[in-house]
Amino acid sequence: MPASTNRRLQLLPIRDYTGVNRDDPIRFYGLPVIGNIYRRRVELCLEELTGGDRILEVGFGSGVCFYNLKDLYGTIYGLDLTASAQAIEEFYRQHGIQTILANGSVLEMPYPENHFDSVLLISILEHLKPDQLDLAFSEIIRVLKPGGQVVYGVPVERPLMVFLFRLLGYNIHEHHFSTEKDVRAAALRAGKRVRMAELSSPGRLLGSLYEVGHFIKV
Repeated sequence: MPASTNRRLQLLPIRDYTGVNRDDPIRFYGLPVIGNIYRRRVELCLEELTGGDRILEVGFGSGVCFYNLKDLYGTIYGLDLTASAQAIEEFYRQHGIQTILANGSVLEMPYPENHFDSVLLISILEHLKPDQLDLAFSEIIRVLKPGGQVVYGVPVERPLMVFLFRLLGYNIHEHHFSTEKDVRAAALRAGKRVRMAELSSPGRLLGSLYEVGHFIKV
């Protein structure tokens, strides 16, 4: 199953996004250096998506992926703990994109079995504790169609990343509880691996900064 390539993130002006709280990372997307990292991690996930009738994005936040997802899927569903589902749904409706958004947790999703072609999670699973990951993947597999794909992205903690977030007044250790290794192990227990991809630091001097996993339901 070859990955799609060159899916450049389609962004609105940063000031236009609405319906999210102050912790939403959309505020970082326009910054030098770290903004490029934020955009590229999303693009790595988008490049793994194969399209279909329905996609669920868990942790849709500001809906930054929706312009890309509308070109790949018939219907966009979204689930988020804190973002205003109603406000964001209306915002994108005004921009010509129909979505079905709800508030809720990946640990208990309000969807039937075998419903989605793809489930997308960008920088979500690291916020779970390691002992919650198996339940999360169990729910993801439950709502996927047979042969459906889960694509996730999680940060690989590096000193540079921690330092950059500190400069922005953000202590990632207060928010990230599972490592990329924890997430990868849980994904392997739940599904079949298709591919792993990584976002490397400039010049690869600091190694990988972000890991993307692509697994399917068997």
